[in-house]
Amino acid sequence: MKPQTAIIALGLAAALGALAQQAQQAPTGYTDTPTLPGSNWRVHDEARPRPPVVTPGTCSTATVPGSPPSDAVVLFDGTSLAAWRAENGAPPKWKIQDGYLEVVAGSGDIVTRQDFGDSQLHVEFRTPSPPKGNSQERGNSGVFLFGIYEVQVLDSFNNPTYADGQASAIYGQSPPLVNASRPPGEWQSYDIVYSGPRFKEGKVAAPGYVTVFHNGVITQNHTQILGATKHRALPMLIEHGPRGPIKLQDHGNPIRFRNIWIRPLGSDNPA
Repeated sequence: MKPQTAIIALGLAAALGALAQQAQQAPTGYTDTPTLPGSNWRVHDEARPRPPVVTPGTCSTATVPGSPPSDAVVLFDGTSLAAWRAENGAPPKWKIQDGYLEVVAGSGDIVTRQDFGDSQLHVEFRTPSPPKGNSQERGNSGVFLFGIYEVQVLDSFNNPTYADGQASAIYGQSPPLVNASRPPGEWQSYDIVYSGPRFKEGKVAAPGYVTVFHNGVITQNHTQILGATKHRALPMLIEHGPRGPIKLQDHGNPIRFRNIWIRPLGSDNPA
């Protein structure tokens, strides 16, 4: 083959290879599809912003807590209570030991120093073993959203109590769909996704909702918040802003907590 012919052949081969590679590339979006109803975006819109990348965390084991997602705000990592305060603003008196946080009876509830709006919250807890007491006096604590809406913490393993007061209930309002409790002494988890109510002129303009996974089992499915948590009384309307603290309850039982983190959702959270 003459040199000039060889050069032409190589050029044609390269061009054909490039065309073949281009033909194999799948489209990353479209500009000629219909617009979604009530939206500015087309179906499969090429210009629609892609979501940010988040590195998932790892799962906990019976002995080792997992790691949070890369965008989570860590509230307790087993070493420090820097993210928390007592309700009166003083440093909390709960005990840190061996990577867990334990309620010190009579020392009072603790609340986060930072306020959060709609969020995804992860909390792990362990009730005492051997168990002591029964019903509401056995392994009792609580996780309060906005500081006033309680997701009940209780040893509900073979421990009868009123339905709207057992583990993962919205206390005094909504019983869990199922009882997914593990035996006392075993680590358990709550994964809570919630949106707070919105208020206008002293009334609820849009209700708040809570979804709870207890040990990976859904126990509250977009449950409406009826008001602030009360005992033996109707939920109370308390008007508040779009953000509020997370509170952990001192109910007099030595409940242990570990691996607490939160992922703020939406524009009502601080940047």
